[in-house]
Amino acid sequence: MSSEELNNTSAQEPANAPGRAEMAVEGRAGADVVQGASATLAWGSRSDVGLVRGHNEDSFLVQAPLFAVCDGMGGHAAGEVASSIAVSTIAEKAPAGADDVLLGVAVEAANTAVMLGAEQGMGKPGMGCTASCCLIEEGKMAIAHVGDSRIYLLRHGSLVRVTHDHSYVEELVDSGQITADEARTHPSRSIITRALGSDPDMYADHFSLEVSNGDRVILCSDGLSSMIADSEIEALAVSSATPQQAADNLVAAALTAGGLDNVTVVVVDVVDDGTAEKSRRRLTKRAIGVTATLVGVLLATVLVCLAFVRGEWYLSLNGDTVGIYQGINASVLGIPLGNLVETSAVAVADLPASVQDQLEQGIRVANEQAGRDTLDAYRAQIDADKTAAASVADEAKSEGNPGAPVDTAPTMPENGGE
Repeated sequence: MSSEELNNTSAQEPANAPGRAEMAVEGRAGADVVQGASATLAWGSRSDVGLVRGHNEDSFLVQAPLFAVCDGMGGHAAGEVASSIAVSTIAEKAPAGADDVLLGVAVEAANTAVMLGAEQGMGKPGMGCTASCCLIEEGKMAIAHVGDSRIYLLRHGSLVRVTHDHSYVEELVDSGQITADEARTHPSRSIITRALGSDPDMYADHFSLEVSNGDRVILCSDGLSSMIADSEIEALAVSSATPQQAADNLVAAALTAGGLDNVTVVVVDVVDDGTAEKSRRRLTKRAIGVTATLVGVLLATVLVCLAFVRGEWYLSLNGDTVGIYQGINASVLGIPLGNLVETSAVAVADLPASVQDQLEQGIRVANEQAGRDTLDAYRAQIDADKTAAASVADEAKSEGNPGAPVDTAPTMPENGGE
């Protein structure tokens, strides 16, 4: 095989499981097929008139993440009109998110629309339909349901029917009078106990389920479930590689079994349930929280430090004189933590050497007033020392010994007056 042939083969969809001889569905007249994919879902669908009915009364909706199947009832009483009105109304009224209550409201609005359509001449009196719909978003599937169309969930190879038929034979099954397999061929299987179009007080079943990556959701009319057993639906759903193959294979199986009714199948695969995105959001939120906490702690620390700094006062050198400073005699990243508040005329040279050394480091005082008091003490002591020195000099001169040494060293408080 050439490299070009290998590339073409790999680009094709996976083949169906071998060994199944079923009626081909491709090219059948009146068939309706819609398939596609998004970042989170992949879907395929097929609706077929079947082998007995003259027209197709089923309608389906593929408006990702919203999907629905409606099976018209009434035959010539325009069941196809009822199902068409129903899917249009559900599409219009459905919620933006996976809210099963609001999805149920949309189905109940469809009931009103079907009855109003009959009153206004759209279709005929007595028309009605079933409705089974789901909306899948971020790992949650909202479901609303009326009638005997069905929704199945395939998970890890096991098929579970998640809706409950509103039919006479389902009541017989629930009461234990017949089995599920007997219900598929029971003479009264077409009797529906709840549907759109007949009762203005009709209500829809609604609930929500969690879905995860790899789950496959199947919506179908009773043209599938009445023709083949759930075990065969499971086998075909498991063996089909893509949603469209699953829809085609299920419709083909219903036709092979006799195709006594219209058959519609919508298959939806959950590709991304949003778990990764939720984890990313959770980690981002946590990181933001930790960062905000650290910033808060840092800000609180800075504020405490600023409050401490602003509450400190000290005396230090201001050129050749002594100044009063607020803060502390230090700097951070070259930014001084003290600022000059008041200057003085006290000359540093007039102070003792030990005091001068202390001033270079900063002499802490209790507050600004304490700084002023210390400066006043310095002035007073300097003046007193100068007066004493002058007195000693005069006395020595009067005694005729002008060259006698005079002790003029001032005596200052060295603790900043605290």
